Amino acid sequence: MRSPIASFCIAVTLSCLSLVQPAVSMDLQLAGKTALITGSTGGIGYGIAKVLLHEGAQVIVNGRTPESVAKAVASLKEATGKTPLGFAGDMSRADDIARLVKTFPSVDILVNNVGRFVPQEFAQSTDQDWYETFDLNVMSGVRLSRAYLPGMKQRNWGRIIFISSESALQIPVESVAYGMSKAAQIAVARGLAETCAKTGVTVNSILPGPTLDSDDPRSAARFGGRSQAEVEEEFFKTRRPTSLIKRFERTDEVATFVAYVASPLSSAMTGAALRVDGGVVKSAF
Repeated sequence: MRSPIASFCIAVTLSCLSLVQPAVSMDLQLAGKTALITGSTGGIGYGIAKVLLHEGAQVIVNGRTPESVAKAVASLKEATGKTPLGFAGDMSRADDIARLVKTFPSVDILVNNVGRFVPQEFAQSTDQDWYETFDLNVMSGVRLSRAYLPGMKQRNWGRIIFISSESALQIPVESVAYGMSKAAQIAVARGLAETCAKTGVTVNSILPGPTLDSDDPRSAARFGGRSQAEVEEEFFKTRRPTSLIKRFERTDEVATFVAYVASPLSSAMTGAALRVDGGVVKSAF
């Protein structure tokens, strides 16, 4: 037989449990929206594609080669049960972008994610290195936005997102050209947002911190035989000591934030440089 105290505790517990409501998932209202994510066969772009597919959007995956696109499409279908569309093309080339726009003339969500990071000494960098970085990281987004923004304005709804970086605010000495390109993306995004005033179109840039795709088999190769823990400790001690989380971000941590910004729920958020950087940028603003 239970003691009176035990019976009382059980009754109180059951009463409290009856007040707990089941968790309600947030509907991002992306069903029926078409999203193009450049550079989405791996890394952050792939993560964004996966989240948007889960949320019901039709997704266009992009990579340089038909093989990489086909592999990503198959992998995303297996992961989500939904089949994305695919487009193989080099987003640094105006003719490939023209071919993409002809193939997919209308998108609701444009995520300018593709980019290159080439570590090199500034004095050893060439004009061609800078041109190639600028063409891919900046001009791809400029050209695609120029192509898709008029349709978004006509429909009075759209999302343009530039995946910039904390490197736009803290220019890395190992790649000044990369930092320049990421700062330029923020400027382009803010300028485009100004042109969308009083419309249902928003334009933002998102600034991830150092991110690691643990599912990418190339990650282990970059560690040089060391464990992830060893690489992480050294990196955040010497390269990004201001990080508050003291670890690499996961691609899904960035992707879920991008999905929210891409959704109708973020309608009051525009013209902003939004940090999801693990506190690397040492600023409260």
